[in-house]
Amino acid sequence: MNAPSTPPDGAVPLARLLFVLVPAMLLVPVAADMVSLVLPGIAGQFGASTPQVAWVVTGFLLACAIGIPIYGRMADRFSLRRLFVIALAVFGIGNLISALAQDLLFLVAGRIVAGAGGAAIPVLAIVAATRLLPRGQAVIGVGFIAAAGGLGTALGPAIGGGLGQTFGWRALFWLLAAWAVGLIPAVRRVITDTQQADPRRLDVVGGVLLGASAGLLLFGITQAEGSHGFTAPSSWGALLAGVATAVLFAWRTRTTSEPFVPPSLFAHRGYLAAVTVIFGTMMVNLTTLVLVPILLIDVNGLTLGQGALVMIPGGLALATVAPLAGRIGAKGANEGTVALVGLSVIAASMLFLSTVAVGASAVWAGAAVFALGAGFALVVTLTTSALSHLLPPEQVGAGVGIFQGAQFLGAGTGPAVFGVLLAMRQTSDTGPINPLYTGQVSGFSDTFLILTLVTVLAAVAALRLRNVRAA
Repeated sequence: MNAPSTPPDGAVPLARLLFVLVPAMLLVPVAADMVSLVLPGIAGQFGASTPQVAWVVTGFLLACAIGIPIYGRMADRFSLRRLFVIALAVFGIGNLISALAQDLLFLVAGRIVAGAGGAAIPVLAIVAATRLLPRGQAVIGVGFIAAAGGLGTALGPAIGGGLGQTFGWRALFWLLAAWAVGLIPAVRRVITDTQQADPRRLDVVGGVLLGASAGLLLFGITQAEGSHGFTAPSSWGALLAGVATAVLFAWRTRTTSEPFVPPSLFAHRGYLAAVTVIFGTMMVNLTTLVLVPILLIDVNGLTLGQGALVMIPGGLALATVAPLAGRIGAKGANEGTVALVGLSVIAASMLFLSTVAVGASAVWAGAAVFALGAGFALVVTLTTSALSHLLPPEQVGAGVGIFQGAQFLGAGTGPAVFGVLLAMRQTSDTGPINPLYTGQVSGFSDTFLILTLVTVLAAVAALRLRNVRAA
């Protein structure tokens, strides 16, 4: 029998907290995705090349990759309210710099500053839900936060395309700056956690090594998406440096008396299972969201706008199912079991894409994306909520930071790795690996089949999460 949920110290009513956390959570995916459609206009105005203007996106993502695990640890040691206010202010300042930028260098600088603030928001939102809500309501809160993330991903391109075309690309950054600054008074009123700073010394060296490792790995992955793939020196060099920095971080964690991340976190079987699940799931999810529009445009002959419309059901499914998943978790369901159900749905959608949807009607691709969104909602909501009881309270912030960092790296790794794989298969004369596929687009079919296998591997980790939770 589940123990009754008791309100934690400084508890906040669920609706009041979500009134702040949901619009805050929307900020980051919208900021990440909305500029893609206006990059050609920015390049034309500043006379920049495509690789140069791509840093408008890359700079933001790199700052997020570096900042996410650092903010997670800081959430265990400093006032949540103060961190949230600082993060929103930095995010707003970064977007103000971008809106006023007169050359590409200042625009990229503004995006990096915005990413440095934006990195904190997903971590602090999850920590706020787990720290300020009773156990049952915390799972529901996480569900709504996950839904906001999915909705932001779906809305980003639409906002960027519509607002950018009507008012110009600078209007996008003015909107984000006003959005962030407008949330600051609400955060000050609603977030009640104002704990005193932890007097123990913060391992700054460990934090720098962790952030640098995440940033270098993501940079190497993004460089692989170019024409030379992982053979480009900028790609494999950054990846090797990222691995070396990660080794140094591990050494620092084992040898210092007060490490940035407690070593026990990496020895926790349930936590490692949750991190493995979210990394694999995010890899499959983002790869599919990138490759399906390419499939629809290159193979089905759809326009960019038509391809974007086919992807909307996935975002709507995520935004609808995530709150329901939170309610399922609030009733005491085993997180590993529900995540396993979600992974089964994702695996089925990948196999359907590989066997039926590739080269067929766009309606079938839309159905597969819808199933992907529903399955992903189950996985991300329940694995995230599991952190609140798998870890002791003093490690939740660090745990959420590493967890979301893994999610972020999975999102960056998938499209790069499978984009290279797809290019290799498209230049090969061999037939499809999937014996059930009878079409002529074997490269896409094979890619989605391998994504099915990745999902199965994530399901194995979900089995471990289920067993740990049951114990």
